[in-house]
Amino acid sequence: MSGHPETAGPGAPDPDPARRAWRRYAWWLSAAAVAVAGGLFALTHRRELDAALRLLHRVDLDRLAVAGALEAVSVVALAALERWLLRAAGSPVRLGVMTAVTAGANAMSGALPGGGVLSLGWTVRQLQRRAVAFATAAAALAAAGAVSIVVLVLLLTVGALIADPAGPAPQLREGVLLGVASAAALVLLLAALSLWPGLRAAGGRAWRRLGTGRPGVARFQASVEGIGSELRRLGPDPRGWGEPLLLSALNWGCDAGCLLCCLWALRLPVPWRGFLLAYTLTQLLSSLRVTPGSLGITEASLAALLVLYGLPAEQAIAATLLYRGLSFWVLQPIGWSCWLAVTLHRPKPSTA
Repeated sequence: MSGHPETAGPGAPDPDPARRAWRRYAWWLSAAAVAVAGGLFALTHRRELDAALRLLHRVDLDRLAVAGALEAVSVVALAALERWLLRAAGSPVRLGVMTAVTAGANAMSGALPGGGVLSLGWTVRQLQRRAVAFATAAAALAAAGAVSIVVLVLLLTVGALIADPAGPAPQLREGVLLGVASAAALVLLLAALSLWPGLRAAGGRAWRRLGTGRPGVARFQASVEGIGSELRRLGPDPRGWGEPLLLSALNWGCDAGCLLCCLWALRLPVPWRGFLLAYTLTQLLSSLRVTPGSLGITEASLAALLVLYGLPAEQAIAATLLYRGLSFWVLQPIGWSCWLAVTLHRPKPSTA
């Protein structure tokens, strides 16, 4: 399970029926587009698919079990990250409960129209049922998403630095490094501007005027301010963020290890110089949620990048299908079982 929890917003899912209908329409349209694209790919790449299926028939089950175990650790690490942030805000939740909630939210996000919004609302509601305030739950999920993105970008940078400058697609490597450097410069510029007292005061006045005479906007602002207050409580000491960063690194590392073990289980060579770059770029593309569960996007981008860095097409397709089977399809029934158990359970006051 890749570690990019949905970033929490300041309010509940949009109640506008027209907007909800548009989201459902977009979901089904993208699902249909994925199905058509998959059919066309199967027709035009039948030889590679047949070869990939033959490779899958020869998979080493013991090595595949290692890949599955790493994916399980990845899920628990993501839940532990969210639990750490909740505890830092003074709302302890048991790790088992947080793991079940995380698995259930992941299943919703990957299977339902507008799943990202629905899973976020469901997660917040389940935490509220367990005596976690709305602002605390939203702030913890937002912080978990931010930490996951930071760690993924760091891994992306490492992957780009490891990639052979004289190897395939040097422009891709250079573009990634330039993009990361530009994003870092923008963040530093915004941080520097936020330290200017005059700018902060002007922003505060504009923010207050925005809600004057608008009750709906004022409620939105109150939610944002509550979440911001909770975010400030999570880790005032920068050194205190070491553990959540390590947990996020464990989440991403075990998920990448699952892909690595899928190659190992298929007895395929690993394109070491491009492996981390291919993995992190795929995760960034998947996080855009262009299609339900990023179906088609993840498979196409990962297979294409593995081919780019040296694997034959049939080997890249086999490894991609095996990895997605473990990191997405196997987690769906598990996640929905967790969703049902968490939803039906009547929680008691939890202790740390």
